Amino acid sequence: MVARPERRRFTREYKQRVLAETDACPAGEIGAVLRREGLHSSYLTRWRGERTRGELAALEPRKRGRKPIPDNAEMKRLRHDNERLRKDLKQAQALIDLQKKLAELLGTSLPAVMNASVR
Repeated sequence: MVARPERRRFTREYKQRVLAETDACPAGEIGAVLRREGLHSSYLTRWRGERTRGELAALEPRKRGRKPIPDNAEMKRLRHDNERLRKDLKQAQALIDLQKKLAELLGTSLPAVMNASVR
């Protein structure tokens, strides 16, 4: 079984050092720097774009994987809202059922909207 190669991660300092070195190179010698460092030219292009856009955080190694879940306060608020909405819905359904029974006792008919209650 072949071992899976580990993804390379570059520090901000390394990226800035390589960028400074390639910026100082005369035309035609950038390839030598890239070969010595074992880099593809696409890295250099991406890092230059990040530097131009001023994305200092982008020059840090990127964290991969799932995004963090919302903090506990947000989860607690969402659960509270969900519970309140469930309670309101249950109350509304009980009122609709009561109105149907009352209409049945009185011998009147309800509008079609009332007859099609949502469950």
